[in-house]
Amino acid sequence: MNRLIIVFSCLLISLCANAKSELLDIQSFSKASEFTGVKISPTGKYLAVITQPEGKNALMILDTATFKVLHAIHFPGNAQVGNYYWVNEERIVLAKEYLKGWKDHPEYHGELFGVNADGSQGEYLVGYQGERQTGTRIKKATPVLGTSYVLDPLVENKRKMLVLTIPWTAANEPHTIVYEVDVYRGSRKLVTRSPSRMASFLTDHEGNVRVSASTDDYINPKIYIRPKSGGEWEELNLKDVSYSDVGLHAFDSTDESAYVTASVNGEAKGLYKLNLKTKQFDLIHKEKSVSPKQVWVDEVSKELFAVEHELGYPTYSFVGNNSKKSQQLKSLLKVLEGQQVQLVSSTENGEKSVIFASSDTNPGSYYLFDAKTNNLGFLFSSRSWIKPSQMAITKPINFTARDGLAIYGYLTIPNNAEEKNLPLVVMPHGGPHGPRDWWGYDSTAQLLASRGIAVLKVNFRGSGGFGRNFERAGHRKWGQEIQYDIIDGVKYLISNGIADKSNICIMGASFGGYSALQSAILEPEMFQCAIGVVGVYDLPLMFDEGDVSERDSGQRFLKVVLGEDEEQLKRFSPSYNIEKLKAPVLIVHGGEDRRAPIEQAESLVSALKKENHPYIYELLDDEGHGFYKEEHRTLYYKKVLAFLEDHLKL
Repeated sequence: MNRLIIVFSCLLISLCANAKSELLDIQSFSKASEFTGVKISPTGKYLAVITQPEGKNALMILDTATFKVLHAIHFPGNAQVGNYYWVNEERIVLAKEYLKGWKDHPEYHGELFGVNADGSQGEYLVGYQGERQTGTRIKKATPVLGTSYVLDPLVENKRKMLVLTIPWTAANEPHTIVYEVDVYRGSRKLVTRSPSRMASFLTDHEGNVRVSASTDDYINPKIYIRPKSGGEWEELNLKDVSYSDVGLHAFDSTDESAYVTASVNGEAKGLYKLNLKTKQFDLIHKEKSVSPKQVWVDEVSKELFAVEHELGYPTYSFVGNNSKKSQQLKSLLKVLEGQQVQLVSSTENGEKSVIFASSDTNPGSYYLFDAKTNNLGFLFSSRSWIKPSQMAITKPINFTARDGLAIYGYLTIPNNAEEKNLPLVVMPHGGPHGPRDWWGYDSTAQLLASRGIAVLKVNFRGSGGFGRNFERAGHRKWGQEIQYDIIDGVKYLISNGIADKSNICIMGASFGGYSALQSAILEPEMFQCAIGVVGVYDLPLMFDEGDVSERDSGQRFLKVVLGEDEEQLKRFSPSYNIEKLKAPVLIVHGGEDRRAPIEQAESLVSALKKENHPYIYELLDDEGHGFYKEEHRTLYYKKVLAFLEDHLKL
């Protein structure tokens, strides 16, 4: 491939604004992205992009040739545009979401709408509401009492799409259903019901539903297969091999084998090919210590072309080395050196693709790549006010925990700062099982670094992404070994002269809030302050309060990862061990939090009061579990910076 030509052009005046050289204010970090979710239509006639003109998502349709705005789709009140799909060249199907308080995600009630690129034929297609909505052009369709998602847009079928529905039944975890839905009228017919509870599905190149996967306990999988013609589901006998964490991704070109990711015997996940006739699993690619971050499949051709993984810096393994997509991606990685490049959307013929490039200092930029002319044209910056040269670099680190386990993490270093005796904030991630930290742009880390503070993130045992064995190593170890990994990461930086041992605080949200308090209890001399945000602090309470405990699978999960030893649960709970704590505490919590309900914060506050321990408690009565609204993120950041300035030497 000839060297790519990069063509830069500003679509909107606001995108061309030069970043100021002075210190960025808090709002620069709390503001949401201007542009996200860019997708090109099947023939390349249109571009669609999600924007936030009034603080909530709207969908803007552009003419690809002229970049003229043809139509904008938005909902009144607290509703906004969610994920969307081009189901044919002229029509989009999108999810309707609802903003509620300070949530980490908007609420989704399963409503899907169809609309043409020019704004015509707006139609309510799938959802629970049957009435016509006043003041809109959205018409009534037969209600579906369930949460629905687009399973397959069936781009080659201009009138149909496949929808996965999770029914609203008395059972917490029902059998899922696949419908074929008319993208203009919303009429539907049943395709199949899942053979097991809460199953996911995979379609072949012709749109036939062929593979189903589920789990009863979030750990052990059940896989079912069926022929192209449909019919009954057949459970796959996994024999003596212990597969877990099964993910369905794509069929190969023959439609006889499916690509799946799975962890075998608890190791990091690999990419496997499952032959539906022989029932044979064949390993295609596997990294030694880390599971795939993402398996890249072209949304139109359904071609699997790359596996993205990240032990330190992100990198790719190419499954189809000779495929056009693989070759294009390799060339783009060379041109956009230092960036992680992703092919996020392509035309049906593959000649035009939307490219997303990002890094630790770049929140992300969108480009339009024309394979025919070999041009790469700039489209949008996701956050145009952020100047990468002003941002701090983040580099991977690794160290050995006290029991010999290899631990990986990331360190963000303030600009123009020598890596010596730096003030440090430790930021444990949430979860703890499933999530992990990644290399890339992080608003909170960049805000702290802009104020001269280094930031440490640790992928402690129990984190996702490193295999089931690594994740299980954190089961029933929440209050001890997991925290030792975080503490050992701090000691690693101190021993290398990077962090000032007398100038360290710890902060986190959800499980990270728990870690902030529990680590400061285990190592009281290490931290000058601790910040817990929407955290859990009373482990016995988790079995009685919150959305996890409401499900049968949630109760099973808690028993697996926490255990039922009441004495240990209390020993691992900050609320029961405040007498060991020396660091002053900032607590931020939402009154409507369902994941970590208000009783968790109240338990901690009561214990702090009893011990007459210094603390600040910020309760937001009508907020939930996270920071969705910009004004709330700004308020939170202001309180965090003020608290850190009181307790760190900056």
